[in-house]
Amino acid sequence: MNTRLARIALIASLSFLLSACSSPPKPPTVDESQKRPANAQTAVELQVCKNDLQNTRILANESSRLAETTAATLAHMAARQQLLASMQEKAMANRVHTVHFAFNSSRVSIPTTEAAALVDESKAAPLVLLRGRTDGLSDSSAESRIAQARANAVRDYLIAAGVDPTRIRATHQPSGDHMADNRNRQGRHLNRRVEIEVYRALPTSTQPSATLQP
Repeated sequence: MNTRLARIALIASLSFLLSACSSPPKPPTVDESQKRPANAQTAVELQVCKNDLQNTRILANESSRLAETTAATLAHMAARQQLLASMQEKAMANRVHTVHFAFNSSRVSIPTTEAAALVDESKAAPLVLLRGRTDGLSDSSAESRIAQARANAVRDYLIAAGVDPTRIRATHQPSGDHMADNRNRQGRHLNRRVEIEVYRALPTSTQPSATLQP
């Protein structure tokens, strides 16, 4: 009797196990509250921000290179403008010629080559300023006369060569304004002179002063 009951219990257990194995497994459950769609608004905005940031970096790099190139170009242009201004300043600078005289003389003697350049420049100049000088030590009447005579002699020389007399202004100084040591013979010879300043452009004021001679 006991053996029979044991067999029945064994058969029942096996039947239960077989029925359990024959039923399909349940699928895993998913928490839908944690699910986020791939094209959610936040994800889209984040991607847009990333793209904008990358574009901004690219533009910043391009702007930096452009700034460097512009700075180099401006520096080059400034150097060229400075060079041109220097060249123009040299071209517009006044030219000064000097005529020397023998003691107590107002006779004009200029070497041929220097005379040709002086005359050509004076003809083209809007203003030619003459300054008669002596090797005198005091403002005596004799020194004043010789200084003025030398300036006038150079003026007459230029007019005879074809320079417009209305463009010539002459002044003189009896003593002082020495260009060399007046204590020796060579220095005194250099001090007996007429300086001829040839203007390439009119100065701010071309009105003659009281000491200028027409």
